[in-house]
Amino acid sequence: MLRYRREKEKTMTDKYTKWCACWGNATSIINQTECTYAKNMTYRYPLWMCFDGSKLRVRFSNIAGTEPVSFTASCAKSDENGVLEKDTLVRMTLNGSETFTIEPGEEVTSDEFDFDVKADSYISVSIHVNEATQMNSAVLITGPKSHGYYSYGNFEEEETLPLDETRKTNWFFFLNTVDVLTEEKNHALICFGDSITAQDWPDYLIIRAWEQGYRDVSIIRRAISGTRILREYSCKTYAAYGIKGEKRFEREMNTAGADTVLIQHGINDIIHPVGLEVNPWRPMSDLPTAEEMAEGYTKFYIEKARELGLKVWGGTLIPIEGWRTYEDFREVLKNEFNDWLRTTDLLDGCVDFDKAVRDPNHPYSFLPPFDSGDHLHPSALGYKAMAMAVDEELLK
Repeated sequence: MLRYRREKEKTMTDKYTKWCACWGNATSIINQTECTYAKNMTYRYPLWMCFDGSKLRVRFSNIAGTEPVSFTASCAKSDENGVLEKDTLVRMTLNGSETFTIEPGEEVTSDEFDFDVKADSYISVSIHVNEATQMNSAVLITGPKSHGYYSYGNFEEEETLPLDETRKTNWFFFLNTVDVLTEEKNHALICFGDSITAQDWPDYLIIRAWEQGYRDVSIIRRAISGTRILREYSCKTYAAYGIKGEKRFEREMNTAGADTVLIQHGINDIIHPVGLEVNPWRPMSDLPTAEEMAEGYTKFYIEKARELGLKVWGGTLIPIEGWRTYEDFREVLKNEFNDWLRTTDLLDGCVDFDKAVRDPNHPYSFLPPFDSGDHLHPSALGYKAMAMAVDEELLK
């Protein structure tokens, strides 16, 4: 009986042969106007797992830091609220050390560790920063599966974070990617973009894929608020506008098991320039033509993705009528770029997000229930419609 059990366990382990990202986000700068520091703080992030597996490894990023950062980190099974199963807790190491030190502008991946991963369950990654630590590298994301907590004190190994010392957060500090050693059939779909993708639709796509039985695919979000294809803000006027596509794309495609990227990016290139008389950092000379946007998209995204062996799908830009910088010429530019996305043979396909959320009787604007109210970002219903618009081919 003992021999049978050992052979069965070995057979189960042998089927896990492929590293694949199971959870992931981009990392950017939280604040350019001042340095933010934390001391003796615990950050805990409950993460939904979509694959079975036998090992984990976790990537952490200090890509926006100007100083080295140091912390300890652990992983445990948990519920969606970050309540741990303490007997499953593993202290992570980096090159054998329990202290993670990451130089500014760098990313590191933990040593791999044994962990019984189950699909449709949660793990929690907990991080404790002890000494005063620069907290510049982070990303703000939202959605029904995207939240974390921070607590004042060291509660990294505690089952439950103390209610009176804890708050919920949507800022994910340092945590970038979780890879699972899983079955060969599993693969990752990368969703690349700006604040629209940093918000809810990738989470609704995760839910849709699971409910519709597409359980061999993970949805890995690589999205940063304010980012443009062609330009970026380096001045201190703008607190957290993201790194431009030319700089971020290849690094964010470093995603184990990925075979396809879905790109929904470019609206900030259109809406940001307002003229020197309004803002000295946002000249109208920054406004690209549709041809320049297509050239940048091709050079920085499509060609790079092909070099990495990825299929590339585009996603059309969604309505903007009513946004605070809206003008007719921006609408024309958006539509010209969308027409290129729909018709170019450089892409493997196009998801028509614009058609999914616009008002058919007034296509410049959102269908009213799909508008969050700012006329740029969708409502929860709008994000669900975007998730439903994604072609099934991308989930198979």
